[in-house]
Amino acid sequence: MMQAYQFNDEQFIAGHWLKGTSTHTLNNLNPYTQELILKLQAASLVDVDSAYFAAERSFATWSQTLPSERKNIILRVLDVVKNRREEIVHWLIQESGSTRLKANLEVDAVLGIINEAMTFPERMTTRELQSTDPDRKSYAVQKPLGVIAVISPWNFPFHLSMRSVVTAIAIGNCVVLKPATDTPITGGLLLAKIFEEAGLPQGVFSVVAGLGSEIGDYFVEHDTPKMISFTGSTLVGKRVGQLAVRGNHLKRIALELGGNAPLVVLDDADIDLAVELAVMGRFLHQGQICMSTNRVIVDAKVYDVFVEKLIQRTKNLSYGDPSNENTLIGPIINASQVEKIRQMISQALQEGTKLVVHDEIQGNVIPPHIFVDVNPDSSLAKEESFGPVLPIIKAQNESDALRLANDTAYGLSSAVCTSDLERGKHFAMQIDAGMTHLNSITVADQPNAPFGGEKNSGLGRFNGQWILEEFSRTHWLTIPNTERQ
Repeated sequence: MMQAYQFNDEQFIAGHWLKGTSTHTLNNLNPYTQELILKLQAASLVDVDSAYFAAERSFATWSQTLPSERKNIILRVLDVVKNRREEIVHWLIQESGSTRLKANLEVDAVLGIINEAMTFPERMTTRELQSTDPDRKSYAVQKPLGVIAVISPWNFPFHLSMRSVVTAIAIGNCVVLKPATDTPITGGLLLAKIFEEAGLPQGVFSVVAGLGSEIGDYFVEHDTPKMISFTGSTLVGKRVGQLAVRGNHLKRIALELGGNAPLVVLDDADIDLAVELAVMGRFLHQGQICMSTNRVIVDAKVYDVFVEKLIQRTKNLSYGDPSNENTLIGPIINASQVEKIRQMISQALQEGTKLVVHDEIQGNVIPPHIFVDVNPDSSLAKEESFGPVLPIIKAQNESDALRLANDTAYGLSSAVCTSDLERGKHFAMQIDAGMTHLNSITVADQPNAPFGGEKNSGLGRFNGQWILEEFSRTHWLTIPNTERQ
């Protein structure tokens, strides 16, 4: 029988489980029960150095391994995740407050990205180009970058860590991962166990779980990494971008940041469908998703009937214990986030915004809150709540709906609900965002589709060919044409 993973007070550095050398500790709490999961000695600057130096040494050999060898490693990673699926789901529920539904969706997303990554070793190309010099041949050679630094968030910790880590390793890069302090296991140490079980050579991958205030800037500014892959808030992402251009070497950056995703309900929409899209798009994982529906913009002709049906539908939603099969809304990740959402609700009420669905906040569990007739210029409409709070905005017509949809500093995901697909397609292509979905929720991700945003929602694209290009470099090579010589 397969033995379950055990997590102790240890970091994973250069293929070894070692105690962190910081004087600080990370108290890893279950966000629903507040029970202590793990007390972890944090990583220090010395640990960051050790991880980077090991990755730099390992790159010389790992980058030269045969594509078939790297593919076999990724195949074994896939098998490990499949075999340990229930164990991983358990950890996501316990550590990140994922409901069982969301945890399974997250594991499915990871399996998809690993399957896609298995194709990457053989997709690194060498292309012969047409040469303007008849005496020379010209080639564009795709190569791994080197050491890639990954900073991952707490909301989809397993997926958003694996998305960068497995891709980078499959291409031939080495990786140092800094998971969020709220999810050091599912965002970091769990991946270390999986890659270790899959037989990844020592030094190719390290995990340093530490305080952002202690190692965050140093992790980005360090001379070793060639690229910083960051997923998190726009505020922190902007700082990562600034730090990445300091020091002795410019670094590439891939930033997947915040969002203010609109769901636009046009006057010909199927209202029952639109209600379901709003409910799932907003309340899945308590709204703690960058793509989550942050506001619903509804045409005035169907506004009243939409609001009425939405209220009735939301009253039937279950919230509370994330381990229960029927729970849709589980706990917010920590008390600090709860307080931010509480203040947002309080400010909206002080401004006179009408609250039509609500209940008492219990611990870290915030029941669904729905505001109607929301002023599009209010903070409730402008800011990303990252919680189960949904503002409904009335649009006078289709052109007004488009104006409202684009009236934001963000541009990650979006959705349009209409019975006329051609109309919907035309509308969607005018939204200034990286992703738009017709008659579907704003929360969507596929391993071979470009994932990323515009404006303050980030730089670059993840998944498929797009992340392959982000995590590799192109080397132009010319050689004499020996036949002519």
